[in-house]
Amino acid sequence: MQVLFFTPYIGSNYGGIPKAVEELASAIGNFGIHLDLITTNANNSDKIAVPLNKWIDKKDYRIRYFPCWHRQDFVVSLPLMTWLIQNITNYDIVHTNTLFAPIVSFVHWLCQLHHIPYIVTPHGMLEPWALSYKAWKKRFYYNLIEQPALQKASIVQVIANVEAHNVKSLGLEHLVTIPNGIRRQEFETLPEPEIFYQKFPATRNNTLILFLGRIDPKKGLDLLAPAFAKVYDKFPQTHLVVAGPDNIGFMPTVQSYFQQVGCLDAVTFTGMLTGKLKYASLAAANLYVAPSYSEGFSMSVLEGMASGLPCVITTGCNFPEAAIAKAANVVDINVDAITDALIQCLNHPQQAKAMGNHARDFIFQNYTWERSAEKLLQVYTAIIYKKPLSEYIETIEASDFCKNLL
Repeated sequence: MQVLFFTPYIGSNYGGIPKAVEELASAIGNFGIHLDLITTNANNSDKIAVPLNKWIDKKDYRIRYFPCWHRQDFVVSLPLMTWLIQNITNYDIVHTNTLFAPIVSFVHWLCQLHHIPYIVTPHGMLEPWALSYKAWKKRFYYNLIEQPALQKASIVQVIANVEAHNVKSLGLEHLVTIPNGIRRQEFETLPEPEIFYQKFPATRNNTLILFLGRIDPKKGLDLLAPAFAKVYDKFPQTHLVVAGPDNIGFMPTVQSYFQQVGCLDAVTFTGMLTGKLKYASLAAANLYVAPSYSEGFSMSVLEGMASGLPCVITTGCNFPEAAIAKAANVVDINVDAITDALIQCLNHPQQAKAMGNHARDFIFQNYTWERSAEKLLQVYTAIIYKKPLSEYIETIEASDFCKNLL
């Protein structure tokens, strides 16, 4: 089986999608499948410093970067397109990631031209909030380009059951739900918190609430600011850590949110955290919060739960399974609900700790990349050998993940 993964960008400045693509590619390759990943050197406002136009061997797959012109997530690469024209027929199946990008649409067109089956993973790009952002442009592009391409895809892989419901409402029925995951070994033993305290000394000796994600309008930081202000007034030993890259210059607006409610001095903005420092931030934190308006299926939520943290997340995170399993506080998308959940955790630390421990077990049992890769390989096999997909897959329901924990 020859599998081609495509994503317009893999740079870490783009948030969770690049990490999800790389992790899934590695997990699939670990099953002995030949997988090639092609992408560009775009990294939002920067470029990745990598060798171009040549294969780079990873442990379980190969990756090839192409030079490009880009503005944030709009990417153009003639060398990549030329390579695809010359080589796409070498693959049994193509798996594309993200939508609303002409270069992705070009890949879909090539697959149709050569009758190569392809799978599309929107990564939350068809969620209601995402579609409403710059709505008129997306509506035009979706009706003209994306909808026909999605209908001709062999399958659309969604990463959450809620996302499946929303995508079905657009008239797309050929779906499979395969969620994101974590590498269990990365969370079995976290590094010492001291690594984080030394880098950010203002966080030492405080009760830390951690937000881990991009500085972006959809992440709900306008809700978190007044919520944290109320928490800080009641618990002055609390300190908020906002960890994530500012890809679109949104940081001054976010800082103004906290300035307006009078708690900016109790917030540390770390920028993007990677490697041991990121894991140390999870080890140092007492609570995790994700106040998002919209997510596909948040990698950072999985990481917070896998770290054993009591988590407060909104319904916009598309994770009702966590509520069913009583593994996180899943609340409505408003200031009062976020505030009340955070205060409840701080008022009842033993109960919060127990919820965090339960969350860790829940993620370890149900949300690993190995499990996701195994299910995706069943889908690939069914498509390539023209078997009924129903023989290989069934949509993952909330009960499937929770039955061993309830």
